[in-house]
Amino acid sequence: MKKKHRVFGLIGFPLSHSFSKKYFSEKFKREGWPHCRYQLFPLREISALPGLIASTPGLSGLNVTIPHKQAVLPWLDEVDTAATTIGAVNVIKIKDGKLTGYNSDVYGFELSLRNLLGPSPHSGRQAICALVLGTGGASLAVRYILEKMSIPYRLVSRTFQNGRLTYADVDPQVIRAHRLIINCTPVGTYPDVEACLPLPYEAAGPHHFFYDLVYNPAESLFLKKAKAQGASTTNGLPMLHLQAEKAWEIWNS
Repeated sequence: MKKKHRVFGLIGFPLSHSFSKKYFSEKFKREGWPHCRYQLFPLREISALPGLIASTPGLSGLNVTIPHKQAVLPWLDEVDTAATTIGAVNVIKIKDGKLTGYNSDVYGFELSLRNLLGPSPHSGRQAICALVLGTGGASLAVRYILEKMSIPYRLVSRTFQNGRLTYADVDPQVIRAHRLIINCTPVGTYPDVEACLPLPYEAAGPHHFFYDLVYNPAESLFLKKAKAQGASTTNGLPMLHLQAEKAWEIWNS
C-alpha cells in the first residue's frame, strides 16, 4: 500500500538561520521516509496559521519558533499539561483537523544542560545559580527546567520589571555570583554574528558555564567571550537535535 504523503514544517519569522529543514530532510532520507518532507513557513503574523494549514495538503505537524511560541496558544484546540504550565508551545500535532500543542524544548534543554553541567553541578565551593538572559518563549522552557533541577535563577531583560535585572544591573559581582549564564535571546544569530549582549565577560572564569540557545553560528560572540575567560560553553545545537527527535515522536504518537 502506498504511504500517505506527509508534510511537516517550521513556522516563525525570520527563518533564514534555521537548521530544522536540513535536519529533518537528512533524517527522512537516512531513515527511509520518502513520503515525508519538511518545509519552512516564514509567518510574520500568527494569524496566518489557519490559512497555511488550509493551503498545505498533508500537513501533519509543525515546529514553532520565534516570535510565535506564546502567540500560537489561542490558535490551538488543545495544549498538553507541560506546555500549559510553561506557557509556550514549540510543537504542534495536526490530526483530523485538530491542533494540539506541546513543548519539546524542555526535553532538549534539560538533557543538554545536564551534559554541560556534569553529574554534580552543585558540588564545590559555590553552588550553581543561573542568570537567564531574555524573557520570551524560549526562556519559559529554560526556567521550567531550572526549577525542576532546583537551580535558583535571576531574569535579565532589556527593560526594568519587578524582580528582574536589566543589563545595566549585571556588573562583575553579579557575574561572579551566577555560575550558569543562559542566553535565551536571538542576539548573535546569523547574519548578525557580531552582535553580543552587553555583559562584563571579564568577570567569568573556569568555574562558569555559558549556554547559548543560538546555534547558528556554531560559536557566537557570546560564547567566544566566555571561552576566552576559561568558561565551559555549549551552543543550542544539541538542544535542537534533542527537541527535534522529541517532536518526531510526538507527531507519530
